[in-house]
Amino acid sequence: MDLTAPTPQANARTICRDLISHTPDVVDGQKRREIAHPSPYTAAWGDPAITLSCGVPKPEALNAASECFEVNGVGWFSEKQADGYRFTTIGRKVYAQVMVPKKYVPSDPLVDLSKAISDQLPVVQPCV
Repeated sequence: MDLTAPTPQANARTICRDLISHTPDVVDGQKRREIAHPSPYTAAWGDPAITLSCGVPKPEALNAASECFEVNGVGWFSEKQADGYRFTTIGRKVYAQVMVPKKYVPSDPLVDLSKAISDQLPVVQPCV
């Protein structure tokens, strides 16, 4: 599987490495899988892959009026894509993004990833 790795800013690199190293081996019943170009800022599970990228840029569509929903204390911004959904953390020191192929909808891999995100990505502003 080929996944384009993000290029986190210098102050986010350690945070992102720690996040990826603390993610579970199984997400939404899917086992961790190899990535064609491994990066300390990405992880993937299943086929098609559920992916997590840390240190991504702020989504263009995210603004002060955007809806924020929480999963186990982690705020998310959701964007429907042609092949599934893209979820981006809100209110954290670093943006992390989860791509969920439509094969897994309506399951919720965010539940399995929320503990690592909550533990490793410091909160700047909680979801309101």
